[in-house]
Amino acid sequence: MKAILIPVKEFHQAKQRLAPHFSPAERAALAEAMCEDFFSVVAQTRCADRIFVISKEVGALSRARQRGWETIVESCQISESDSVDAGSRYCAKQGVHALLRLPIDLPLVEPHDIEAIFEQLDVAPSVVMVPSSDGTGTNALLRSPAVLFPSHFGPHSFPRHLAEAKVCGARTRVLRNPRLELDIDELDDLQRLSSQLRPGSATVRWLIERDIDRGAPRARSGVSGR
Repeated sequence: MKAILIPVKEFHQAKQRLAPHFSPAERAALAEAMCEDFFSVVAQTRCADRIFVISKEVGALSRARQRGWETIVESCQISESDSVDAGSRYCAKQGVHALLRLPIDLPLVEPHDIEAIFEQLDVAPSVVMVPSSDGTGTNALLRSPAVLFPSHFGPHSFPRHLAEAKVCGARTRVLRNPRLELDIDELDDLQRLSSQLRPGSATVRWLIERDIDRGAPRARSGVSGR
């Protein structure tokens, strides 16, 4: 059985690196918009038997249930790695053998990009990884079995995941995909990607409302954009 696991941080805790430029409410709205857009893309895929969302965020859990997806409710959120590993253990108990972790902040991803990850999967033990654009982070991680090795999301996670896969003797494939490799963490990311986003998407509406669809964002009170 193949499945997708989507960890979602509480919206008000998301996008901390954008704090110098946007208020907490604005960052929460951005996280919610990205969640809406990403769920829409995942819903169009045909590569997974089941889709799980693990979160403490009521808005994300509600959206997942509306789509008929399965939810794993967290009482607290320690780190993404803890969330993903807890979700992976739960999925494994449900009979999932191959589990793809995907974050919601991949604004350019298309359904066929996600399907292509599963197409690269070899017989277990195996892993397919998509690095971040700078080659240090892990933007997508497909493991078979689902609990093949612990997660190390955060700075320099990609080489750490590669090392874990080697220790496990897993068949490892690295997939390069420019849409999967681009995420949103910094203001420059928003400005660079604004013209590439799907017209009419929730993220585009968020950008337009803040005048950053074609330039720098309006400055917050007492804070200047760069």
